[in-house]
Amino acid sequence: MSKKLKIILSGGGTGGHIYPAIAIANEICKRHPEASVLFVGAKDRMEMQKVPEAGYEIVGLWISGIQRKLTLSNLMFPLKLLSSLWKSRKIIKKFNPDIVIGTGGFASGPLLKVANVKNIPAVLQEQNSFPGITNKWLSKGVNKICVAYDGMEQFFPKDKIIKTGNPVRQDLLKTKDKRDQAILKYNLNPKKKTILVIGGSLGARRINQLIEKELDFFNKKDVQLIWQCGKLYYSEYKKYTNQKNVQVLQFIDTMDLAYAAADVIISRAGASSVSELCIVAKPTLFIPSPNVAEDHQTKNAKAVVDKDGALMLKESELEDKFQYTILEMLESKELQDKLSKAIKELALPNATIDIVDAIEEIMKNKIK
Repeated sequence: MSKKLKIILSGGGTGGHIYPAIAIANEICKRHPEASVLFVGAKDRMEMQKVPEAGYEIVGLWISGIQRKLTLSNLMFPLKLLSSLWKSRKIIKKFNPDIVIGTGGFASGPLLKVANVKNIPAVLQEQNSFPGITNKWLSKGVNKICVAYDGMEQFFPKDKIIKTGNPVRQDLLKTKDKRDQAILKYNLNPKKKTILVIGGSLGARRINQLIEKELDFFNKKDVQLIWQCGKLYYSEYKKYTNQKNVQVLQFIDTMDLAYAAADVIISRAGASSVSELCIVAKPTLFIPSPNVAEDHQTKNAKAVVDKDGALMLKESELEDKFQYTILEMLESKELQDKLSKAIKELALPNATIDIVDAIEEIMKNKIK
């Protein structure tokens, strides 16, 4: 590809949609340093901050999702959609992209729909085992759909699917070599077991309530905690830092070391987290969020649990089953080995490379 590539990426609303888009952009620019890359997001969503921080230009559309109840936002949705389709046409006409890539989220809908109408090649990257409404709506008009799970032909045209996995941070590939560094970083006792608790960047209310309630239990079992409680809850839980072998963190900026330090991990089941945990291959207990579209976190977790790669407890089961389950994970070497081996087999560490390979293949066919 001798000509200068022009690419638009669209994805956002959550880190799970933004991070894959940035990872894909980084890989494209690594291969094609002269490429022009433009992001399109939803105004007032986190991509408008995160994408410029990663060094890319972004344009915002006036768009939001449909709520499950009657709201002013829902009544405004048709107007927002028309506005976003109109602005997407202007963006595409001005930028004239060679290809458009959508990673999910509200803004990718209007943008890829316009690209379809104008016969511009398009690729979807679906992170979840149960796709969102936007990607299902767009699937018939795109060239290829990069997925992370088996069985996606029930949602998408089979001939368009490529199983690539989800982009993950490359520093996670060698966490085994970082154990000593992790012990120092988090000031841990190497002779004690360590549980890592991760509930997402904003935090998970029910997981935080659970951990607070079980602090005495963990202390009696002489277990150390690295507890990422999230931005929304840090002021409430920071008081427990350095009490009873506990470290409470708003967010974790060295996830590779946190994973390296952990003997057992308690996590939500967002698509990016699941993909990372498959690579890290530590015994994992998923507590999926029930407050997400189509209950997709439960479906993400189940895809791993059904292959014996992790354990899962629903929020409604925590009261009765948590102590028994976490104790077995901490004490049973047989269970630890079984879970680690099975989850490792689900890992797809070359996802970003494979996605960009697919993008380049489409571009070659276009040039022909």
